[in-house]
Amino acid sequence: MKIPLEDSYLDIIGKSQRGLKLPAIPEPKSETEIRSIAAQLHLGADALVVSSKQAWSPQDQGPLEGLLCFNTTFEDMTVNSYLIFDPQTKIAAAFDTGADCSGMLDSGLKIEQIFITHTHTDHIIDLARLKEKTGAKAYVSDREPIEGAEPFSDGKTFSIGRLSVETRRSSGHAKGGVTFVIKGLQKPIAIVGDALFAGSMGGGMVSFEEALKTTRENILSLPEETIVCSGHGPLTTVGEEKANNPFFTK
Repeated sequence: MKIPLEDSYLDIIGKSQRGLKLPAIPEPKSETEIRSIAAQLHLGADALVVSSKQAWSPQDQGPLEGLLCFNTTFEDMTVNSYLIFDPQTKIAAAFDTGADCSGMLDSGLKIEQIFITHTHTDHIIDLARLKEKTGAKAYVSDREPIEGAEPFSDGKTFSIGRLSVETRRSSGHAKGGVTFVIKGLQKPIAIVGDALFAGSMGGGMVSFEEALKTTRENILSLPEETIVCSGHGPLTTVGEEKANNPFFTK
């Protein structure tokens, strides 16, 4: 199933307007108005126009051995969760739980760890069941501790079989936002939670300025071929977001 983009250009405008604490902006009626709004909101004008025409979506990344994606329904939206596994040993780790971890439990893989990108309900609602069924330990940023998960500090590293996992701060959408960078598969993978969407970013920020800063410094600084696994919407890459995301193009 192809997952559509999470946000329209109007969503992008609204998120930027609210992040900058500006008054509501009327819906633009022309490309000229879109470009004027982009300048006002410090958005990439060309990318915002393309978004308004629904003329871009990220390239299909195809199957990648070692990565499984799950898309589950939570209230009026869908949310993503992921399994990363070592193809040789089949040792796996879950990244968030989504609304329903059944797909993970049916994967046939040995899930030994659970990593939490941030603690918003739609991402961790099935945490207790996933822990109970697998016996896996859960890990969460010490900036956003929750019961049932072991806190860790920025920069801590983990492993999944022969794969390495680097943690990078990606706060702003959430106080404890973490990006997990996995190396050892055919391509590097960044599991980013709601810090970055294909063509957009998470809303309802704790700090809009911090969200932009940590995403630029700790996600978009990764190699362009890095596959970006977001909490909502389709897979993308660092290179595609640097070229097409209105929040990060100029």
